[in-house]
Amino acid sequence: RPSYPRYAQIHTHTNMSLFSNVMNAASTSSAFVAPKPLATSGAKKVYDLEYYLKGAAAGGICCSITHGALTPVDVVKTRIQLDPAKYNKGLVGGTKTIIAEEGAGALLTGLGATCGGYFIQGWFKFGGVEFFKINAVEALGDEKAWALKTPIYLASAACAETIADVFLCPLEAVRIRSVSDPDFCDGLADGFGKMLKAEGIGGFYAGMGPILFKQVPYTMAKFAVQGAAADSIYNATGSSAANPPAIGNLGVSLGSGVIAGVAAAIISHPADTLLSMVNKAGAGGEGPIFTRLGRIAGEVGMVKLCTNGLLPRCVMIGSLTAGQFGIFDTVMGALGASKFHFHDPNSD
Repeated sequence: RPSYPRYAQIHTHTNMSLFSNVMNAASTSSAFVAPKPLATSGAKKVYDLEYYLKGAAAGGICCSITHGALTPVDVVKTRIQLDPAKYNKGLVGGTKTIIAEEGAGALLTGLGATCGGYFIQGWFKFGGVEFFKINAVEALGDEKAWALKTPIYLASAACAETIADVFLCPLEAVRIRSVSDPDFCDGLADGFGKMLKAEGIGGFYAGMGPILFKQVPYTMAKFAVQGAAADSIYNATGSSAANPPAIGNLGVSLGSGVIAGVAAAIISHPADTLLSMVNKAGAGGEGPIFTRLGRIAGEVGMVKLCTNGLLPRCVMIGSLTAGQFGIFDTVMGALGASKFHFHDPNSD
């Protein structure tokens, strides 16, 4: 069995190289000067360890709440992906089928793994994005960072998500196994024990490849599109984060979050379908993970990979992403902090 943690290390190195390229952009310019203090930081705002811990905590809370609340939608979506012949009547029809056959409690299958896994993932993802983003701006300076804000968003999100997925993958494997086979385990701890005994550590990382291919593009799109959408809303209303429009910064976060969530869901859906299928017992036969993924993709076909369960996933991810950015900003405020925003030096 191949070592998937090793794959994660290679992928992390690749994404860290991507981030390094953005960070080194200024050094290749003859006009580079020493980085200026962040104009957005102000005299009293400091981006230190305490700030990053607050960002990580807010990220863990927002991801845990939103993913946990949408567990029923995710259960139906996963069933549609795994057995489209049976669950062929959409989100509402799939929900009715599960309740009729297994009871309403089946819609909460994998809730513990979902909340725990996504708290850890949110901790590293949101905290990591803030860390990489702010350090890139400090290295480049406000003017160059403003010009490169989209590449900074993309590189920061890729690095943070790769690190987060190393911790998320085992919990996601248990969650998907329990959803596809409700009799597999009785709770998170039982599921971990059974998978460890039957498949070893490698079993928890059988989906590491597809989870990276799903989550990294998803998170890159999520943060880059949300940032661009938020800027568009501020520009259209003649406002800013410091002087918000009538809907407030929370309204901007929610609106831009919906747009970002739908875009990210469409981009990452084929890999999400593969991830659901590869964690199903016996899926893809024997052999290395990429061989199994190739068999599954060949059997299912690209059209079905892109469309099976897409509508419920757009509903789920659109609302989930809006909720995440809204809760993140709210929790950060409650902790006495505020999310870093890029600064346009031409607005001074």
